[in-house]
Amino acid sequence: MLASLSVRDPSWLSMVGEALRDAGCATVTDVLDAAFLEETRRALFRAREGVLAEVGAARLAAAGEVGVLRLPMKFDPHFFRFLELPPLLAVVDAMVGETAILHLQNGFILPSFEPGAVPAVFQTSFHRDFPRHLGARVSVNAMFAIDAFSAENGATLVVPGSHLKDAAPSPAYLQRTALPVECPAGSMVVFDSTLWHAAGPNTSGRERLAINHQFTRSFLKQQVDYVRALGEGPVLAQRPRTQQLLGWYTRVVTSLDEYYRPEADRLYRRGQG
Repeated sequence: MLASLSVRDPSWLSMVGEALRDAGCATVTDVLDAAFLEETRRALFRAREGVLAEVGAARLAAAGEVGVLRLPMKFDPHFFRFLELPPLLAVVDAMVGETAILHLQNGFILPSFEPGAVPAVFQTSFHRDFPRHLGARVSVNAMFAIDAFSAENGATLVVPGSHLKDAAPSPAYLQRTALPVECPAGSMVVFDSTLWHAAGPNTSGRERLAINHQFTRSFLKQQVDYVRALGEGPVLAQRPRTQQLLGWYTRVVTSLDEYYRPEADRLYRRGQG
């Protein structure tokens, strides 16, 4: 059984730590209120339009993804607000460290399919978001349920304890031991990025909305170079902590002029670990 906690419980963060240590996953309810959820729903559909216009339907189909919205911050500034949420920041600080950076932020509008017709793509197959088992936690995920997660609408399937070993579990073991992470809208699903998981089959007749974040130690490369992808203007318009999460203080120099800047003006900061 997976831990289900409430952000209103004063001990929720320490219990998330215990759950990640043992099972690899925990759910925290009451994180997003109704107004934030409604604005996120609108923003996800705006982001879908933006991604479709920039990438094109043919390239998205060729990528073999279903309902994934990458780089949503480029298409709607609402997604920056997730990086300001106190419960999210508390998880990042406690589980990865205060100098962690955002590896990815992906929106999901998971379509519904007829039973037996769910496509076998990457997100519907069991996988780990951080593929290397290093013996210490260097990456954590925080996924937000914008719609309630249920077994019927494709709630994320997780295999408890599968983050504890380097060897990949057998397909039969994954199928038999996976549990759907069922939770109300507004919940935050926290899991160790080495936990084996997959998107469940959505056969509800309705799309299911969610947004996933992965945070890593700052010496690891991001899936997207957010500073370059978003541009300096949008990044500098954010709070200092958000800038740090986006990678503003972990950039790589591109010239001797940048290398020999005064320390206060460098593209990186000491102490990033």
